Amino acid sequence: MTASLLVLLCLAVLVVVGGLWLIATANRLDRLHVRTDAGWAALDAALSRRAVVARAVAAAAIGGDEGARLLSGAERAEHAGRADREEAENTLTLLLAGTVRTTLPAALADELSDAEHRVVIARRVHNDAVRDTFALRRRRKVRYFKLAGTAPQPQYFEIAEPDPGPHAETPGEPRLSARVLLVDRRDRVLLFNGHDPAAAGSSFWFTTGGGVEPGEDPRAAALRELHEETGLRLPDGRLQGPVWRRRVRWEFEGASYDGDEWFFLARVGGSPGAAGAVDLAVDTSGFTELELATIDGHRWWAPDELRTTTETVYPVQLGLLLPELLDSGWDGEVRAIR
Repeated sequence: MTASLLVLLCLAVLVVVGGLWLIATANRLDRLHVRTDAGWAALDAALSRRAVVARAVAAAAIGGDEGARLLSGAERAEHAGRADREEAENTLTLLLAGTVRTTLPAALADELSDAEHRVVIARRVHNDAVRDTFALRRRRKVRYFKLAGTAPQPQYFEIAEPDPGPHAETPGEPRLSARVLLVDRRDRVLLFNGHDPAAAGSSFWFTTGGGVEPGEDPRAAALRELHEETGLRLPDGRLQGPVWRRRVRWEFEGASYDGDEWFFLARVGGSPGAAGAVDLAVDTSGFTELELATIDGHRWWAPDELRTTTETVYPVQLGLLLPELLDSGWDGEVRAIR
């Protein structure tokens, strides 16, 4: 067998093996998209049932303005489009949380607790499917060969989970956090990349910041966290806000948390759009042991990158809302985001 023939044979084997891998990966990705669609269908059904039960509670057991607000919230959640669904469902969660359940008929109270419990389970199943789909879609070969085809990117459903009653897990530990939108002269925001040691393959980007210590003001906590994580020591006057507030339930290292995050804005590196901009040096020598073990890197993200990335970024509305904040400036109001 000549050398050229051997080379051709090796190439043919590589092509066949590569083709089989691509087919297998495409099939797996297709199954993940089917799983994600099924997860959303189950979550949609659970949310719809909760809204029906909420209407029953409002009509049968609650009167006056409180009943009218609950009925309106339930109807809004039932008819909201996908883009407005999270806000509507969060509003309904808050309304149900204020309902005095001891005054409800036992059968109706049990049905409400069951409906809320099913929402918790369905949301977690759906978001797990989205996470696994994103993890495969982010692989370089999958993106290069466009194995996802025309399938739309799945979306996390980010709502504060309702208290699902006595049969569910215990509520998450409350955690107040202060976070900083650190933006350079090219309107790029600094994000850190991290992972959860308890969730294999997890990878997500997030803003600088962390927990508020007992007795500490969120604004002071934001400046302290900024210095510890980036080496930058800014005066209080350079910090705007809080501009955003985010309520979210999340898990890390097997523990659940009920997060209350306050976001501040800080510009560094000179005037916006100025010529000759260079990357601002970031000093991470102040990281804690936990941060050293779970943060894998950092970089500056441009607004266009945030809007088009397939990677997981928190908060999920960052790419949509940050350009608006930078263009229009802060109006002095704290905006609720997800």
